[in-house]
Amino acid sequence: MDEEAHWEAVYKTKAADAVSWYSPHLNQSIKFITEALPSKNTQIIDVGGGESTLVDDLIELGYKHLTVLDISQTAIDFCKNRLQNKSSLVHWQTANILTVELSQDAYELWHDRAVFHFLTDESDRQKYVHQVATSVKPGGHVIVATFGPAGPQKCSGLKTVRYDADSLHNEFGKRFELVKSESEFHQTPFGTSQQFVYCYCKLQ
Repeated sequence: MDEEAHWEAVYKTKAADAVSWYSPHLNQSIKFITEALPSKNTQIIDVGGGESTLVDDLIELGYKHLTVLDISQTAIDFCKNRLQNKSSLVHWQTANILTVELSQDAYELWHDRAVFHFLTDESDRQKYVHQVATSVKPGGHVIVATFGPAGPQKCSGLKTVRYDADSLHNEFGKRFELVKSESEFHQTPFGTSQQFVYCYCKLQ
């Protein structure tokens, strides 16, 4: 099963609040985003947004230029239906982040919670970093969250790569200045705990 088919199957067979990464609100992400971008008139992309409520909360906070990219059309459609008429405030993009053509210097902020740790091949991680370095404006902000050292080695039937702050930052290289990092223990809908590591960098 290819990546698109895998994630379509996940989102077609599981409710939004029945996946391990579900949270009613991505408070840690919101904290990083609002600290990085106090101005609301800026371009933000949420990569692998899935069915999360981050876009809802960013709209409520007044952010004007939001892009949500996900490999699953089912996930995108779910979010559109949830937002109803507010969905027109968002640019929706169904694509694989490794192969999609993104405009150069298009975004002030790149957000990813739980895509990067699925990239188990070094070549795929290099493609991902290239996408970030190309599409984020110089001086822009990059917020990436992955499973931490105590996080699961598999998720949704796929292997993951676990990182601490240093090893995650090292994947991106010297152009990405590490501003801060934090660890979070996410409580899943099943009563278990998953460790996430967040890195917030500025692109030089």
